[in-house]
Amino acid sequence: MSGGWGPPTTPGPARRQGLTPRTTIWIIAGVAVVAVLFRIHKITTFEILLVCTIVPSVILHEVSHGAMALFFGDDTAKRAGRLTLNPIKHIDPFGTIILPILLVLSGVGAIAYAKPVPVNVSRLRNSRNSSVVVSLVGPAVNIALAVVLGFAFKALVVGFNARVDAVNGVGGIGAQLLFVAGYVNVLLAVFNLIPLPPLDGSAVLERLLPASALPGYYRIRPFTMFVPLILVVLDPSALQHFFFWFEIHYASAIGVPVNG
Repeated sequence: MSGGWGPPTTPGPARRQGLTPRTTIWIIAGVAVVAVLFRIHKITTFEILLVCTIVPSVILHEVSHGAMALFFGDDTAKRAGRLTLNPIKHIDPFGTIILPILLVLSGVGAIAYAKPVPVNVSRLRNSRNSSVVVSLVGPAVNIALAVVLGFAFKALVVGFNARVDAVNGVGGIGAQLLFVAGYVNVLLAVFNLIPLPPLDGSAVLERLLPASALPGYYRIRPFTMFVPLILVVLDPSALQHFFFWFEIHYASAIGVPVNG
């Protein structure tokens, strides 16, 4: 999933961001891997949809951070050319392409992240409060997308009494796409609301801390990002169970039957 809104940054003059040769190679490699695996039946249509829907969802998540920061007076993301839906501007070769493919193949689920949108907290009006809003708008956008996609699924699929079990990859491609896109946004929202830096939920924790505790918090913040990775390494099934719990509850909410 997206790593959320990270520490305040102040980039230099805006640079023209394009598709670098390195990024192009990563994209071609990722597409080639998916194509080969699909051809030899090592990856399902459902899993391909997971990878394909998480990329635009992560990008919308990141763009919303920059747009809200602009609303509160910080145009850093705008000057960096990051207030765009052009995926090329946001792709992190490993985090946006390779990582979700590897996780889907391992059966864990799908986590991805884009390049964090730069935000200069010192330029925000009422910075301590508005920075919380800037952080939480990403998960809020994912929740809104999940709700809209859920209603669309119920209206277009369940409403027509279509025989579909989208959780287990059964049914028309359109039904699976709607379900997977909604499910991915649920996971992005939930994961990013964990109050652990650099995830978005940590902004709430930071706001609640007294000013005297902030220097110590800032010292340990760069290292907390490794905690989830360590937990997954120690117990690889933990993340899978975490994802599956939300999958079945989201499926139940929109009327999708779950087998097993």
